[in-house]
Amino acid sequence: MNKYALLFILTFPALANAWTIDNIGEYKFNLISDNVYVMHGPLADPSVDNYGFMNNPGLIVGGNGVIVVDPGSSYYVGKKVIEEIESITKKPIVAVFNTHIHGDHWLGNHAILDKYPGVIIYAHPQMISQSIDGEGDVWLRIMDTMTEGISSDTIAVYPTNATSHLEYIEIDTEKFIIHNPTNKAHTNTDIMIEHLGSKTLFLGDNDTVNRFGRFDTTSDMHSSIEVLKYAMNLNTNNYVPGHGPSGNAVDTVEPLLDYLLAVKDVVSTGYEEDLADFEIKPIAVNRLDNYINWSGFKEQIGLHVNKMFLEVENLDF
Repeated sequence: MNKYALLFILTFPALANAWTIDNIGEYKFNLISDNVYVMHGPLADPSVDNYGFMNNPGLIVGGNGVIVVDPGSSYYVGKKVIEEIESITKKPIVAVFNTHIHGDHWLGNHAILDKYPGVIIYAHPQMISQSIDGEGDVWLRIMDTMTEGISSDTIAVYPTNATSHLEYIEIDTEKFIIHNPTNKAHTNTDIMIEHLGSKTLFLGDNDTVNRFGRFDTTSDMHSSIEVLKYAMNLNTNNYVPGHGPSGNAVDTVEPLLDYLLAVKDVVSTGYEEDLADFEIKPIAVNRLDNYINWSGFKEQIGLHVNKMFLEVENLDF
């Protein structure tokens, strides 16, 4: 057998197992370190075309079972995630981590609990309470609307086990530490999950690469800066953002950190010069031209300037 035939045999199963979304790409779990995998999702907003899938589900294969981080946005997406897991291992899913309240990351819980009824789902205590108190239903409606009904059969399956900052959690043969050093950053429900064996940090949407997200009323841009600095100081080998490619600290954490620091600097200077936020926006756009190709830049830059302006103003008082 020649080397090209052997290469085909070795690569064909991976191609056959990949979840193919027409006109968008193939999605499967990629090995990033030892027993840790990530499926890097599309960068666009949830839609009919991408079935609502847009996040980065994570997979840690233990001795007897597997642990999933953020299984996706719906029952349908969660089932696809399970199919891709089963192309790697037949071990059962024994636990799930949800990084925060935004439904594109956790509504896939439904598919996992449907197949593995005994699964334990970990999250920030505020995420658990908020999802039960109505945010779960809000996100079901959001995903259903954005996918034009593709997500309509999804049920909000809530996390069960509340975590705390620096909590040590052992699941099967795998060891984790939970990090949420501030009350709010991307949201007020964030956790980051450090897998000790591989020195991998799952940041959720505290970090994104090549894509900008929202900073809503439960977020804090100043605290987001501090969380990203905190994450870099952990000196892990692998950083997994909520959206975009995984990598080392320089490639995966620094870009968003530098962006937020630049927004803070531009807005603080403009505020001192008595400029309004709409007057600061074009200055920020010029300063941040390296980011214009990030998904969501045009939609979010004005909102980011306004959010930072309000925070700077609040600090002034």
